[in-house]
Formats: sequence, C-alpha cells, structure tokens
Amino acid sequence: MPKNTKTVTHTYAAPDAENPEWTKEKFDRSIGFKDLPAGLRNKLSAIQETSRGKRGPQKSPTKTLISIRLSADVLDALKATGKGWQSAVDETLRRQFVKQRLRSRVGRPNER
Repeated sequence: MPKNTKTVTHTYAAPDAENPEWTKEKFDRSIGFKDLPAGLRNKLSAIQETSRGKRGPQKSPTKTLISIRLSADVLDALKATGKGWQSAVDETLRRQFVKQRLRSRVGRPNER
C-alpha cells in the first residue's frame, strides 16, 4: 500500500479535551479489531449485528408507505415546490380529510 504523502487539513471540527486529534504515536500504538480480546470482539460484533439495518425510534408517528397514481402535471407541480413536497401533500390531506372528519363528529357543518 503506498504511503500517503499529502497533508490533510480538517476544517470541519476542532480538537477538544474530550476528542483530541490522533497523533502519529497514537496511531502507532493502536490495534486492529482482529487483535482485540475475543470476548470484546464478540460483544462488539453482537452489537453491530443487532443494530444492522434498523433505524432508531422515530420522533413523530410512522407514516404508511402507499402507491398512488397522479396525473403527470400534478406530480410535476408538487415536485416543483421543492424539498418536503411529500410532507406538504400529507399535511394538506390531513387538513382536508382528517380534521374535517373530526369536525363532522362534533356536529359542526363541514367547512370548505
């Protein structure tokens, strides 16, 4: 493997007391995963396997994936609104149908 002769300057974070920048000496003293004690390797591998492919809990209620056919011009207009267009569609439908249904349950006339 060729040695990297370029000096890399990181501007994304400044070293601090809790996360100091690694020096050449620290890299020289470090060991690879295969050199860790077997018990620690097994624990780390188990943690990795249980978390593989899983997302953490969502902050808001999970949405349901559906398939819907829309006219091309409608879809183009929605996408043209930019990032978050799907959430905007969800909120519009919620206002129109879910809240309207709740209003009708309490005896109010439907508003348009």
